[in-house]
Amino acid sequence: MPRIELSSGPIDYQDTGGAGPVLVFGHGLPMNETQWRKVVPLLDGYRCVLPTLPLGGHRQPMHPDADLSQRGVARLLGEFIERLGLGRVTLVLNDWGGGQFLVLDGHDQHLARMVLVACEAFDNFPPGPAKALARVCGIPGGVRLVTRLMRVPAFRRSRGGYGGMSLRGIPDEIMDDWFAPATRSRAVRRDFAKFATGAPDRETLLAWSERLRDFDRPVLVVWATEDRLMPREHGPRLAELYPQGRLIEISDSSTLIPEDQPEQLARVLTDFLIQTGAEPIRHVS
Repeated sequence: MPRIELSSGPIDYQDTGGAGPVLVFGHGLPMNETQWRKVVPLLDGYRCVLPTLPLGGHRQPMHPDADLSQRGVARLLGEFIERLGLGRVTLVLNDWGGGQFLVLDGHDQHLARMVLVACEAFDNFPPGPAKALARVCGIPGGVRLVTRLMRVPAFRRSRGGYGGMSLRGIPDEIMDDWFAPATRSRAVRRDFAKFATGAPDRETLLAWSERLRDFDRPVLVVWATEDRLMPREHGPRLAELYPQGRLIEISDSSTLIPEDQPEQLARVLTDFLIQTGAEPIRHVS
C-alpha cells in the first residue's frame, strides 16, 4: 500500500489510478479504507483515493505531538489532497463528518464538491451512542479496554454500538481489521484516544456549522432512513445549510450505507457527479 509522510505522520492510502475525476473517501472510527470496499468497484471511470486517516484504525502511529482533534484531522486530510497533487476532487464522507471542517480554515480550495453520506453533523460529534465510548477512551487504559470488549460477540454486535451501524452486519474479519492496529500498538491507542476525545463543545460545533454556509459548490447529502446514530432531521438540515445542497434518502440502511446499500449509493453518487460536471472516463478497448 502506498504511503505518504505528512506533517503529523505517515498516511497509508489506496489509489485506483486512471484519468477519471478524483474521488477522495473518508471513513469512520476506527475504520479504514475497507469501509468502501463494496462501492469503489462500482465507480468505473473514476479515480478513487482512500487514505487511512488516524482515527484509530491506522496501521502506523502519528507523531506524538500530532493534532488529532476533529479540526486537526480535517487539516491533515487537506494536506493529503494537496501533497498528492490531486487537483480539484470530490470529497466523500461516511460516518465521520469532520472533513467538512476544511472549509473553516480556507483549505477547501481543492474541493470541487462534497458527498456527505450519513455522517456526523452540527453538534452530533460524536454521535449519541458513541459519546459513552468517547468518555471511556478519555481515561487511562480506556482504549485498551474497548479493544478487549470488541472481542466479545455480544458487545461487538450491540445495536447501541457498532452492531447498530449496519442492518446487514459488519463481517467479523472486517471489524477485526479495523481494531487490529489499536489492539497491538500502544502508540495507535494514544492516537485513537486523541481523536475520540477531540470534539469541541456543542456551542463551538454549532458555530462551525454556520460557517459551512460559505461552501458554494455542489453538495450531495445521502441519509439513511433507519440510522441509529445520525438523526433523521440532520439530512435535510445539512442539505439546506449548503447553498448548492441536495438531499437523497436511502431506505433499508443504517449509518454504513456503503455496507448496506452499496449499489444504490454508487448509483446516486454517479448521477450526482455527472450532473455536476464530473463525467467518468471509461477505458475503451
